[in-house]
Amino acid sequence: MSNKVANLALVSNVTFEASKAVNLHHYDLSSALQTSLEFNQLVTIFSEKIQSLIPHSGFEYFNNEFGIAIKNGIITRNSCSYALKVEEQQLGELKFMRRQKFDPKEMDLLESLLCCLIYPLKNATLYHQAIDMAFNDPLTNTRNRTSFNECLKREIQLAHRNHLDLAVIFLDIDHFKRVNDIYGHQCGDSALVAVAKWIKESIRGSDILYRYGGEEFVILLSDTDKEGAALLAERIRSNIENHTLAFDMDTLKLTASLGISHLRSDDHAEQLVSRADEAMYTAKKLGRNRVVMR
Repeated sequence: MSNKVANLALVSNVTFEASKAVNLHHYDLSSALQTSLEFNQLVTIFSEKIQSLIPHSGFEYFNNEFGIAIKNGIITRNSCSYALKVEEQQLGELKFMRRQKFDPKEMDLLESLLCCLIYPLKNATLYHQAIDMAFNDPLTNTRNRTSFNECLKREIQLAHRNHLDLAVIFLDIDHFKRVNDIYGHQCGDSALVAVAKWIKESIRGSDILYRYGGEEFVILLSDTDKEGAALLAERIRSNIENHTLAFDMDTLKLTASLGISHLRSDDHAEQLVSRADEAMYTAKKLGRNRVVMR
């Protein structure tokens, strides 16, 4: 059982500065923690720096906001846990473990040292929140076009270098303007959210979904050949067609047109994207609610 659970609440700048003055270990620790904006590195540096002062066999760090669960070392029955928070910002929970119990003096020192970790964790939180805003679409909870452009270049380089397959699926919701015109933009937003959900239900864990813009989505398929891409695109198309969207007192049936392109030996990003886009518009011209490959 844990022999102590503490809530580390609001930590002011005065407290932070005072904590550094306890001894030189605080200054050394604070300096080391300024070298990273990654949660894993920060808690690892903190653990290593305090090991000589407060010996421990392992630690765990959880941060629900970013889906982080870090476990390091040996897990034991005795532990002390701290819910980290500053200025109403939740920063996760940090737990230290070892075979023998932590004595009160050690925990007092640990709480003092934790003041050095608070603001680096806050900086890491702000940094990753900014990254999420820059690369994610908040409405559909998918990645955005900027993220797709970055990832596509990297995946193409990787595929060419290692002779791997790579495919792209472009998807456009059919008659989406009609949905907005008849039912309003709130219904249109609900349709986008629903379609994104149905696509996620259809793709594999290794596939990445992006909202490309408006009612267009794109799925990046690493290590996927033409046949695999075609099967996946058809599964997505069928899944959307077989669902019904309920909005207010109305029900709507949605369909989508999909275009596929497969990486060629001389392809660059623009060519791969252009073929998928052209294939999608061909699917629309042929009657919509279908899959076309180029």
